[in-house]
Amino acid sequence: MARPSQAVDQALIASALALYPQCGCAGLSLRKVAEHAGTQPAMVHYHFGGKQAFLRAVLQQLYEQMFAALDGQGRGEGRPVARLRGALLTLAGFLRQHRAVVGRLALDAAQGEPVVLEFLRANAPRHLGLLLALLHEAQAAGELQPLPPLQAFTFLMGAVNAPTLIATGAQQLGLAPTLLGPALAEQVLGEAALVQRVDLALSALAFRLDPPAPVPGVFA
Repeated sequence: MARPSQAVDQALIASALALYPQCGCAGLSLRKVAEHAGTQPAMVHYHFGGKQAFLRAVLQQLYEQMFAALDGQGRGEGRPVARLRGALLTLAGFLRQHRAVVGRLALDAAQGEPVVLEFLRANAPRHLGLLLALLHEAQAAGELQPLPPLQAFTFLMGAVNAPTLIATGAQQLGLAPTLLGPALAEQVLGEAALVQRVDLALSALAFRLDPPAPVPGVFA
C-alpha cells in the first residue's frame, strides 16, 4: 500500500499531466494542479519545491516510464531487427497514448520554455541513442540494408510517428472534417495501424536497392 505522501505526489503528477496539454508550462499554475488533485497548493511546494522543479519531476517521471519499456525491448532476446521492432512499437505506442502531452511539449519547446528545453536536451539523446544502436545492430547482422544511419533512422521515425503527430494536430486544430475523425482514429492512430507502419518501414529498409542513378536537372 502506498504511503499517503506518495499518493499525494502521484495525484499531483497525474493532475499536471491532465492539465498540461491545455495550459502549457506558462498556464499551468500550482493552484490549478492542486485543485484538480483535491489538495492545497502548499502540498506541491512541500513535495517538489517550486513550479519549475515540479514541472521537471512531472516530465521526467513520464519519460522514465517510457524509457524503461524501450530499454527492456532493446535488451531482450531475439534478433536485432526483432528487438528494434519492439522498441519502435513501444515508442509509437507511447506517442499515441500521450500525444496531447507530446504535442504541447513541441509547442512549448518552439516557444522557448526553459524547463522543456532543458528536459529535451537531457533526455532526447537517451532514447535516440538506444534506437540508433539497435538500428546499427540490425544493419551489422545483415537484416537491414546498410544505408547511412541517419538516413535510415529519420526514415523510420518519419514513417512510423509522423502520421500520429499530423493526425493529432489536425484533430486538435479542428482541421479534420467530421466524417474523417473516425477514420483517423482507426486508420492512423489505431494499434493495428501502428504495427502496420512499423512493419512496412522495416520491410522497406530490408529491401535491397541498386544505387540510385542521378536524375538530370534535379538537386543541381
